[in-house]
Amino acid sequence: MNAFSLGRPSKLIVGLGNPGPRYRNTRHNVGFMVLDELARALEVEYSREKFGGLFTEARHEGAKVLLLKPLTFMNNSGASVARAAKNKVRDAGDLLVVVDDVNLPLARLRFRAGGSDGGHKGLRSVIEHLGTSEFPRLRIGVGLGGHKDNLTDHVLGPFTPEERSQVERAVSEAAEGVLVFVSEGAETAMSRFNARPEQ
Repeated sequence: MNAFSLGRPSKLIVGLGNPGPRYRNTRHNVGFMVLDELARALEVEYSREKFGGLFTEARHEGAKVLLLKPLTFMNNSGASVARAAKNKVRDAGDLLVVVDDVNLPLARLRFRAGGSDGGHKGLRSVIEHLGTSEFPRLRIGVGLGGHKDNLTDHVLGPFTPEERSQVERAVSEAAEGVLVFVSEGAETAMSRFNARPEQ
């Protein structure tokens, strides 16, 4: 069954994270941070729950943009994403998932048109529920540091004060990149943001 068979012409942007104040400023929630920045830029609010997440709609350069922050917790993100995708987008290319990545240096951005989950359980859930890995995603580096043997504590921990300025800049750039994806497509976003010198 095509998970996108009931879709309509729009772009669905999903930020992965964990709900609740305990996780608000953790590395695993950088996807939520980008979605919050997008809502500010597009002048909308997450005023309702839909598809198992906080959901809102906006427009950017004539395109309909749907923003979703799943409330199903990271490891079951796919349940929310699949519900929204089935009802709101035509195909996998209209979906962009924003997610943290311990394998990228802190604040590095990397757009990809598709691929594996890279060991990320949130992405794994999305792939399983959609039945495909061929959807665009934006990975944001949260660094690995010396935490290779205890990744859970690392990703569920907060950014240090020294890291905050870099992360805030990356979140701003990521939101800019998402809007380029909406208006110009994944290839343009990849070429423009994957190798920025300032990163």
